[in-house]
Amino acid sequence: MIEKLLSVSRVTEVDAASMRMIGAYKNTSLNTDLHLSAMFTALETSSALLTAAINRSKAESDLEVKDEARDQQVRALYYLIQGYLHHPDAAIKAAAQTVNAVFEKYGVAITGESYATESSLIASLLIDLSKQKQQDAIALLPGCADVLSALQTTDDEFEAARIVYEQEKAQESTQLNATKIKAEVLALINEKIVVYLRAMEIVDEPAYGAFARTVAVIIAENNEVVKKRGKKEEEPVTE
Repeated sequence: MIEKLLSVSRVTEVDAASMRMIGAYKNTSLNTDLHLSAMFTALETSSALLTAAINRSKAESDLEVKDEARDQQVRALYYLIQGYLHHPDAAIKAAAQTVNAVFEKYGVAITGESYATESSLIASLLIDLSKQKQQDAIALLPGCADVLSALQTTDDEFEAARIVYEQEKAQESTQLNATKIKAEVLALINEKIVVYLRAMEIVDEPAYGAFARTVAVIIAENNEVVKKRGKKEEEPVTE
């Protein structure tokens, strides 16, 4: 008996299981079964939408990571300047004061601004620090130019990730989110494909048996992973 795909499976697990089923179906000669063919056509469409929705989520997650990376460089610049402000060498201390006079206009608080505002402020900060007077001061502060270079790099990487995210986001108004599509895929698999294959395996085992067993294995393997994870999460924490 083919199991049903557990509804508590993660979105990525449902996506992976559905793609494996589609791949297995394409390796059969069951395309002459119009009912099964229609089910897998629908599954392929929903699976593609689910993959796209997952990619949108990944783009958003990547944007957050990239934003944190540039935030770290802003904080690194702040702490570096603060250290040099207390340096015993008068020339280094004076140089730090010159750089700090610019940085203070922006401050570490820019890391708490919206993505767009922070991007604008970082760009302005880097422009201000690129002026000759500030560049001369930066040259006297070991490591300062490296931090600024890292800030420029991480900001560029953030902006590139932001473009990808906004392109994905632009499609969101016309596409369902991953959770809703997952429910559709589960319904197709559990209420149509599994039910149909259970019946056809009995009616015509030679024609449907091998594929039904393949689908059973795909679902069983997924469900085993889900069950193991559930048991692990329920285990009490011991010291």
